Amino acid sequence: MLSVRSLNKQFSAEGPLVLDSMNLEVAEGEFVSLLGPSGCGKTTLLKIVAGLLQPTQGTVLLDGKESSTPSKEKAMVFQHFNLFPWRTTIKNASYGLEVQGVPKEERQERARKYLKLLGLSGYENHFPSQISGGMKQRVGLARALATEPRLMLMDEPFGALDALTRENLQNELLRITESQRLTVLFVTHSIDEAIFLSNRIVVMGRHPGRTLAEFSVPFEYPRVSTGIRADPRFGTLRNEVWLLLEEEMKATGAIDG
Repeated sequence: MLSVRSLNKQFSAEGPLVLDSMNLEVAEGEFVSLLGPSGCGKTTLLKIVAGLLQPTQGTVLLDGKESSTPSKEKAMVFQHFNLFPWRTTIKNASYGLEVQGVPKEERQERARKYLKLLGLSGYENHFPSQISGGMKQRVGLARALATEPRLMLMDEPFGALDALTRENLQNELLRITESQRLTVLFVTHSIDEAIFLSNRIVVMGRHPGRTLAEFSVPFEYPRVSTGIRADPRFGTLRNEVWLLLEEEMKATGAIDG
């Protein structure tokens, strides 16, 4: 479904390569996580796929056709909630549809559907200041889902949440992506999160950003958090990924050798 081919990115002609020869294939219905140290270009890659940034070289293809601008088939969820404080929950959730020119009645109906799916029925008329951080992130997720994209691009959407809320939303995300048959490209710094959520993990290195390795996750869906984390294969995979990242961080001076 998604192909990233020979992607390079520099922010200035004299500046360093942020991404170098990135190649990535994501099949329809696949959940792929991008994992790596800070500064390896994960978010830059995600924004290029979304069409929010342009590559210096290379192409992004969706279903074999070049996709270099934002489109209805792609939706992005950011780490920060990015809700409008003056808009109610339902008006925030329907904002993407409003931008697309969807009639008011239809966009409210779709926003209500996804707010209900995320357990936010009864909070439609609350303002962001009246709901918790986890609920705000649910609204951000509902806003993306309401546009009914085929490809969800998620930039550390749970990074600012407490551990319990984060794990709860991970379970909700898996439930929704399975029921909606979504394709997901997900950025995270957490090895545990990447293993729990993903079919496949792409580990990136930095200076410049590039692919170090890919790991297949050996667990079937649906997944139960406690069961997977107790599985010996979880610990083995986590250790393999950590050792690779540790070696990369030593090589680039992020930690002392």
